[in-house]
Amino acid sequence: MAMEPDNQGEAVFAIGAQYFLYFGVLGIFLPYFNLYCYHLGFSGFQIGLLSGLRSVTLVIFSLVWAALADRLQNRKAIYVFCSAAAAAVWTLYLTSEDFGFLLLVTMLYGIFFAPIISFLEAFTMDALNRDKRRYGQIRAWGSVSFILTVLVMGWIIDAYGIRIILMLILMGGMAQAAGSVAVPRTSRGETGKPPAEREFLVQRRTVVFMVCAFLMLVSHGTYYGFFSIHLDALGYGKTFIGTAWALASTAEILAMVFSERLFRRFSLESVLAVSFGVAALRWFLLAQVTSLPAILATQVLHALTYGTFHMASILFMDRLTPDGSKTLGQAVNNAIQYGLGLMAGFFFNGWLYETVGSFGLFAISGAIALVALVLFLGLGRVGEDRSPEGRVVSGGPRGAK
Repeated sequence: MAMEPDNQGEAVFAIGAQYFLYFGVLGIFLPYFNLYCYHLGFSGFQIGLLSGLRSVTLVIFSLVWAALADRLQNRKAIYVFCSAAAAAVWTLYLTSEDFGFLLLVTMLYGIFFAPIISFLEAFTMDALNRDKRRYGQIRAWGSVSFILTVLVMGWIIDAYGIRIILMLILMGGMAQAAGSVAVPRTSRGETGKPPAEREFLVQRRTVVFMVCAFLMLVSHGTYYGFFSIHLDALGYGKTFIGTAWALASTAEILAMVFSERLFRRFSLESVLAVSFGVAALRWFLLAQVTSLPAILATQVLHALTYGTFHMASILFMDRLTPDGSKTLGQAVNNAIQYGLGLMAGFFFNGWLYETVGSFGLFAISGAIALVALVLFLGLGRVGEDRSPEGRVVSGGPRGAK
């Protein structure tokens, strides 16, 4: 059995390494896998179907694995197994370019890949304990990896062709699986509490937050599913596409590095509201602009549409979740957002892409994000305001002191 980290510093290092590897793989997958499918000749509907199916499996199996982890009180064993199994299944992508076969492989891969990020978020909350405002500083390692990856991948694809991404994703997955054994084990006292504690899932504040977060990720469907294709159609090369994604991650990193200061000053509710509003602005801008400077300017807004939104979401869900259901809480959060939200966004965008084009899709995304803002301001900020650690503070815009 691998030796478990026995202090917070070692635990944080192990978790940071997992973020680095996980988002390094995403730095290849998100900007380029759909582009790979596009160059195979798949239609917009087929691309949306592949992306949506991956999200379906994320929704279902992240919850299945999370419930199993809380019941067995052994989150780490499942995390290690799923990391290794996902890497093994990815090898099948190297064997065929047939759409039907890739659809089947995507479903199988999603079954094992589904719980990885939500488990990793739960590990992080456990390791930080009462110092949860430092979450962004650990999560920033993932963003650093993402930016480095997308910067170099544009050059690699221009030099070696789009198919190279398959082997590189496999290598990244294998490295993450190998490093997963160093992740700290959760103490038994923090898991396996009575199922009654799952009542938090039907509380009003949780439901409103989940609906708004769902809409936020639906609005991101155009960006994650078709932004690279959008730039390619405008005539921009792979190097610029990588640069655009990298700039977004750079902005995201800055938000995460200063996360502790941010959450000391502002409440989670205030940060979430601003993120919804800026997302609407960003998508409306992408529905209009075509010039290089303007496109890059919208990428800077990723600091708020993803960076602050993601951090506040993780902390907000942790605040709403009782100790015995932390794995399930993060799994539900991840499933609603990056599962159901992106699934709906991918299917919706794939269905409409041939009809309204990418400019029209970004305009619709802006409207969806605006709806999320209105709902959150109208329904989601009623009740007591708390710090990321859960202490009650004033009902105003300030966060924990």
